[in-house]
Formats: sequence, C-alpha cells, structure tokens
Amino acid sequence: MLQMLNLSSLPLFLLVLVRVLAFFVTMPLFSYRTITTPFKAGLGFFLALIIVSTMEVPDLSFDIHYILLLLKEIVVGVFTGLIAYMILSAIQIAGGFIDFQMGFAIANVIDPQTGAQSPLTGQYFYIISLLFLLSVDAHHLLIDGIYYSYQLIPADRLISIGNQHFADFVINVFSQLFLIAFQMAIPVVGCLFLVDLALGMIAKAVPQMNVFVVGMPLKIFVSFVAISFFIVIYMGLAKRLFHYMFATIHGFMQLLGGA
Repeated sequence: MLQMLNLSSLPLFLLVLVRVLAFFVTMPLFSYRTITTPFKAGLGFFLALIIVSTMEVPDLSFDIHYILLLLKEIVVGVFTGLIAYMILSAIQIAGGFIDFQMGFAIANVIDPQTGAQSPLTGQYFYIISLLFLLSVDAHHLLIDGIYYSYQLIPADRLISIGNQHFADFVINVFSQLFLIAFQMAIPVVGCLFLVDLALGMIAKAVPQMNVFVVGMPLKIFVSFVAISFFIVIYMGLAKRLFHYMFATIHGFMQLLGGA
C-alpha cells in the first residue's frame, strides 16, 4: 500500500488506469449503458490501485516515450475488450440467421444496453448467454484477464502489430466467429429448410392452397418448437464460446507481448 502512495509510482498508475478504463469501454457487461460512468471510473480506479500494488515500479518519466506507452495502453485495452465483444456477438449473428428464415429479419429491436439494432432471436439468445456468463462468474475471469495481462504485455514496453502473425490471428478469429454462429443457427435453420421443402411439395401437389399464407405462421411455430428443443445445445455452444473467448484474449495478449 505504501507503494501506491509513492509519487514515483504515479506514471505507472496512469498507464495501468488507461488500460483498465479502455478495457471497460469495449468489454461486454461493463461497457453497457445500464452501468453508469461514475461506477466504471471508480471501479477502474480502484482496480488500477490493486494492480499497481502488485507490480514493480519501473523507471518512467513524462516524455515522448511515455506518450507512446499511453497510446499502447489504449490500444491494448480497447482491442482486448473489443475481441471479447466481437466473439459474443456471434450469438446475435446466429439469431440473425434464424430471423431471416423465420421472416423476422425486418423486425429488429433496439438493444437498450448498446443502443444498436439487434435481431429478435439474437437478442433473446444474447440475454440468456449473458445470464449464463454471470452465473458462472465469467465476468470475474474477464477482470482477471486484464489483471494478468501485465505478465504478457508489460506496461513499460511497446508492442508491434505490423507482422503477418497478427493478420493471421485476425482472420482466424473472424472465421471461427462465423463458424460458431453457423453452428448455433443450423438446428433451427435446418428445420425451417425442411418446412420450406415441404411447403414447396404441397404447393405443387395442391395448387389451390395458398402456401404463402400458411407458411409464415407455420415457420414461426416450428422455429419456437425447435428453439425450445435445442436450448440445451445452445447452452453447450455458449459455454464453448466463452472458452474460445478467453483463449482468444490470451492468444491476443501473447501475440502483442511477443511471447
């Protein structure tokens, strides 16, 4: 605690505070509008105090190199939280695939947490996943991630992102993101494809039947039944998604730290 009160640790404290606050700007849960800004700032301040109290204070001074270190901390914090947010957005992408087949693609809603439009089914899955994330204390693991990030990316060392490994990492993350979204959507989308196939056969066999009138409520009913039946599978995929999110954040920090 005496180290926190020492003025020599002020440059290090500012670096840590910038990374933590930048992490809270984009990280899921803590970046939402429902959490007030004073709470985020206070939590980031005290978390930075705790982190600084466990670190050795390097020899830092307020110069050009220190400004570059501040920019580096912003990049690390923002991109770390952004990776976690993008991976969790796979749930909404899966909901968008399902809504397109259900006929709900035009009925997007405003997410009060982020202020962006999101599909109905995707928002439903996303809220369940967030509740599941909170129930298993995954938000504590996210805070642990920013705490242990200083073991891979020290505060007094610059980073380099202009290499081929960084581009390969970004491409792999986006490919896995859409793969997981497709895996979450394929049970319901597959059922709706069979419904479309059956409606097409009925339209050929019974031309007098208006399949456009019958098809819409039938597809909505089949979608709700399929979602209720496959909800257990979705929880398993959400668990896998959380594991992939933590592994990706760790790999991203290793890449930036040169480990």
